[in-house]
Amino acid sequence: MSSEGERKKAAPLAVAKMVISSFFGVRRRADHEAAMAHVTPVQLIIAGVIGAAIFVVCLVLLVKFIVSRAV
Repeated sequence: MSSEGERKKAAPLAVAKMVISSFFGVRRRADHEAAMAHVTPVQLIIAGVIGAAIFVVCLVLLVKFIVSRAV
């Protein structure tokens, strides 16, 4: 049996969806509160860093593409 102090961890896909929706600011409060019951801070930090890195890489690639077309 599990103790009351243990929390069940959320699935990686659920954490990714939470982070992506937070980037855009489109998440209902009820969904957020329900998901937060199973997400650990470490999961959020890792997903946020990965999401931010992917965003920055996409921006750099987009700028390189636009600059290469302009020349």
